[in-house]
Amino acid sequence: MPTPTVYLTTAVLALMPAAGIAQTKVFPLDSPNGITLHNLNAAPVTFKGKKALKLTSSLPPPPAGNPGAKKGGGKKGGGPAGEGPRAEHLAVAGGVEFGNGTIEVDLTGEPGPGAAGGARGFVGVAFRVQPDLSTYDCFYVRPTNGRAEDQERRNHTAQYVSHPGFPWFKLREETPSKYESYVDIGPAEWIRLKIDVEGDKARLFVNGNSQPTLIVNDVKSGAPAKGGVALWIEGSTIAHFANLKIAAR
Repeated sequence: MPTPTVYLTTAVLALMPAAGIAQTKVFPLDSPNGITLHNLNAAPVTFKGKKALKLTSSLPPPPAGNPGAKKGGGKKGGGPAGEGPRAEHLAVAGGVEFGNGTIEVDLTGEPGPGAAGGARGFVGVAFRVQPDLSTYDCFYVRPTNGRAEDQERRNHTAQYVSHPGFPWFKLREETPSKYESYVDIGPAEWIRLKIDVEGDKARLFVNGNSQPTLIVNDVKSGAPAKGGVALWIEGSTIAHFANLKIAAR
C-alpha cells in the first residue's frame, strides 16, 4: 500500500516553532512580579518619569575595619567595588533559559548613601546564570566614570566579566583594556543597554547606538553555555530597572 502524503496547512505550520526564531519574554519591572531576588531589596517606584524597580542590597554593610568595606578598587579581592569577599546581588528573571539572543533593559546606577570613594554605581545584566547564582557572564557599567575628569577612569566605564573565574581585576591585570571601554553616561540617569550574544561572541550597545560600546570575542562561559538572566548590581549601588526584554534564540 503506498505511503500517504501528508500536507501541512499554513495554520498548522504557524503553530510549529521555527528553528532560529527568538522566544521573547518581557518584564515591565513596575513590580517584582516574575523576579526572584538574591541579596536584594526591591520596591516599585517612579524614577525620572519611568515606572521601575528600585534595587538595593539587603545585606548589612561590612563593619568598619573589615577588608570587605574597602572600596578602593585594588587588584586583589572579590568584586568591582571592594577588595574583600564579594556577595552576589541578582534579580533573576523567571522562566528564562538563555544561551544566545538579545537582552534589552533601561537602568540607572549611583553610589548609595555612605558608599566609600571607590563606589561607582555599578549596575548591569548577568546572563547564562547558573543555579549556584555565582557562575555567570555579565556586562555592567560604572556610571560615575563616564564623565570623570580623568581619562583612565573614563576608559573603565563599561565592563565585561565572567564570575567566578574572570573578575574585573584579573581581566584588567592580564589583558588591560580588552574587556573595558568608554561610553558617555552619568549616575542616576536612564541608560539603555542592549546585549547581543551568539556562541562565544557578545556585544554591548548603549543608548541605542548602532555601534557596540564593547565587543567580547571569547565569552568565558563558552559557546554552548546556557542559563538564566538577572539584573545585577554591586552592594554599594542604588539602581533602577525598567522594561526588560529577553529574546532567546
